[in-house]
Amino acid sequence: MDRMIISSIPLFSSLPPVELETLATCLHQLDVCENTVLVKEGERGDRFYVIIQGEVEVIKALGTSDERVMSKLGPGDSIGEMSLLDRDGLRVASVRTVCPVKILEMTRADFDALLQRRPSVAYEIARSLSLRLRDSDNATIRDLQEKNRELAEAYHNLQAAQAQIIEKETLERELQVAREIQESILPRSLPSLAGFDFGARMAPAKAVGGDLFDFILLDEDNLGIAIGDVSGKGVPAAIFMAMTRSLMRAEARRNSSPLDALKGVNRHMMDMNDAGMFVTMLYGVLNRRTRIFEYVRAGHDLPILCRLNGEMIPFEIDEGQPLGVFPDPTLDQQSVVLSVGGTLVIYTDGVTEAMNEAGELFGLKRLHHAVREHCRGSAQTTCDGIMKAVMDYKGNLPQHDDITLVAVRVAGVQH
Repeated sequence: MDRMIISSIPLFSSLPPVELETLATCLHQLDVCENTVLVKEGERGDRFYVIIQGEVEVIKALGTSDERVMSKLGPGDSIGEMSLLDRDGLRVASVRTVCPVKILEMTRADFDALLQRRPSVAYEIARSLSLRLRDSDNATIRDLQEKNRELAEAYHNLQAAQAQIIEKETLERELQVAREIQESILPRSLPSLAGFDFGARMAPAKAVGGDLFDFILLDEDNLGIAIGDVSGKGVPAAIFMAMTRSLMRAEARRNSSPLDALKGVNRHMMDMNDAGMFVTMLYGVLNRRTRIFEYVRAGHDLPILCRLNGEMIPFEIDEGQPLGVFPDPTLDQQSVVLSVGGTLVIYTDGVTEAMNEAGELFGLKRLHHAVREHCRGSAQTTCDGIMKAVMDYKGNLPQHDDITLVAVRVAGVQH
């Protein structure tokens, strides 16, 4: 194998010459015909590939009525690394060539040996997977928006038909029942913890949504607070949300550490998540005596902390990966002391990604302004004020993502 070709691949470009020489002896170049399935979803992975020429498409549910092209990969992109990072990992999607391609093949043994010699390659792989996950999520949102548009057109064209009217009314009744069930799952009342005031607001993008929030009273001094955002929208996301909330409650009561609790939730998700969904989450434990909020982020947005004087307290930014994707995800563990009169705001990305008629996002700067403007009132007033600011900004445009807000305000000195 030509060492120059290997060095031109982004994944290996930073390796020293001696490592490139080693790779040249273990990598095998393959010429693959058009319309060839390189990787099949559900099979155990024992090979890792890097594309050097041509293009492939990543497909879910290959060969079924639900077949869907998730993305396309080209020169420099890698295939199959996720299953090799897990000894018992299964391929999460199929890969089929679009045209004749040239690829480099590496066995599991050679892949493991490379990671042992050069652990830095694992970081590059993790970065690549995170970028691919983000692009896939964006593509899914665009696909859902397009499908919603097509469904709206179809309904408009068939609106006059009596059968369609009956079907629509039936669906609406079922969705209303589903929404009532979902609302009964979420907290019916705000918690009572001496010295603290709580608020919460939720606005699903559809009849039912994939956002969740919860308050879990652990003991007389400690309260668990969780907020999450499930991938996707509608009924599938709502079902996954209900499952996530149940797992979160069980693990929160079993583990005193937020980190251990989220790791426990992730373990269960990896065992039962055949749909390939994931959830970003922030879970923390608030101690009423110390006013310390110890929390862990799994790919979720950073919280906002505003003091009584309107000063915003910055949080350290660290990496965090969603739950339900990796067997051992990177989680961001931090803690913060809430000052008397201060307000902590936790939210889902439907807040910052709300869009106005000009196509501009609400964004973090406007969110900070809304928090400052409303944080001197109660925690519920803060949530209501932020929600109104977002809805006013969005105007008459449709809401494309669920919006959830949770606020915690230190009402006074604890005894």
